[in-house]
Amino acid sequence: MQTQRGFFGWRVAWAAFVVAIFGWGVGFYGPPVFLHVVIERTGWSLTLVSSAVTLHFLIGVLIVGNSTTLYRRFGVPLVTLAGAICLTIGIGGWALAREPYQLFTAALFSGAGWVTMGAIAMNAFVAPWFDKKRPAALSLAYNGSSLGGVLFSPLWVVLIASFGFPVAALIIGIAMIAVIAVICRRYLATTPEAMGLFPDGEQTADTGRPSDTSTPTSLRGISLYRDRAFLTLGAAMAFGLFAQIGLIAHLFSVLVTPLGAQFAGLLMGAVTLSALVGRTLTGLYLPQNMNRRYAASASYAVQILGAILLIASDGSNIPLLVTGVLLFGAGIGNATSLPPLIAQHEFAKADVQRVVSLIVAGAQTAYAFAPAAFAAAHALIPAATGIAVNSATPFYVITALFQVLAISCMLSGRHRNRIDPERTNNAQPSRRNGLPYLPVVCTRGLGRILGAVISGCRPFNRRAPHRRHVGG
Repeated sequence: MQTQRGFFGWRVAWAAFVVAIFGWGVGFYGPPVFLHVVIERTGWSLTLVSSAVTLHFLIGVLIVGNSTTLYRRFGVPLVTLAGAICLTIGIGGWALAREPYQLFTAALFSGAGWVTMGAIAMNAFVAPWFDKKRPAALSLAYNGSSLGGVLFSPLWVVLIASFGFPVAALIIGIAMIAVIAVICRRYLATTPEAMGLFPDGEQTADTGRPSDTSTPTSLRGISLYRDRAFLTLGAAMAFGLFAQIGLIAHLFSVLVTPLGAQFAGLLMGAVTLSALVGRTLTGLYLPQNMNRRYAASASYAVQILGAILLIASDGSNIPLLVTGVLLFGAGIGNATSLPPLIAQHEFAKADVQRVVSLIVAGAQTAYAFAPAAFAAAHALIPAATGIAVNSATPFYVITALFQVLAISCMLSGRHRNRIDPERTNNAQPSRRNGLPYLPVVCTRGLGRILGAVISGCRPFNRRAPHRRHVGG
């Protein structure tokens, strides 16, 4: 039996970290660079190439939504390696496309490939190995996505400028397949059961969960789609990522005017680092017994504060502008890493992977349209409100509004009768659990969030949690 210090699960988490570097670095941060290079080479319209980028993100929804079936039928290692190969073929197609249909075909391969190394993959890699320590392990794995942006955004530019797009795609594609093949063979091809290990490196199978929690309840078939916890969690993740991706897509161009291209680029890098720090701190210090919906709401609230400071800066107050951008960045990482952790606490173990697959697929569908939607809103809002046409205020307002919606969904989905035992004997269901009382829920929830920040999250630990489901 291994000690916790040498627990193999941590090697798996580090392997997931490396996979995330390639997945996001090539599949998420690559397309904006590809778009510029393809337009320069072909002279095609921005609308045409942007449509290929949208297809790149949309096609991945089909893979993510069926990932549970794929993993069960073919296994995690094979699906991951196949994804790396598809992504390599796809970026080669982006580099060589001479006709629009070739570009869209390439987008099908690249979009289907990168999601097997994206958010859904991190949970599939880490979940079998961790239970109580899953927040820290998932935080480590997801931090690879942030590092992928830091490394690959400039790397793509340098390689393309030095060798051309086709050679750059070949170099990165071969390196990616080689690294992923080694990781799949050495770290993803085994399970804790095969090695005789228990989650978290414990010496027994005891998960340390309170004994008074509810019995696990599996939601099979269509019953999951009628479950409020599932619907609100999926909606919250979709709203949150829609706001984030929409603003990030336009943030650099917005910052160039007041800051200049060089400092704007540095601040964009700082946003990525801020996301890494925010996710790491949440993973390390998230109380085990805390209702994780409050943690996610707190993260969205920090981003709303950032958006408010950005509005207050009026594009000219540099200290407010920089502070707002960094606060917004602090919540970026948590938007992808916290929903799987919420699913771990609220659903039966057999349902967790399916739930995560579906909410990630829904969120990806939403944020694929975010850049275009933000651009359209930026064109329409000034005409209706009188805001200066070149002002970035519409971007910030839309971001804050969608984050408010994310908080509303996150808090309205909590099962209050499970959290507050004294309410379970009340025969009449409280309407405060439903949508008509969202403003009340938001107000009280944000009050508790503020109390948690001030007192170190103690308000959430006054009694043992009574969760709706128990699961892994």
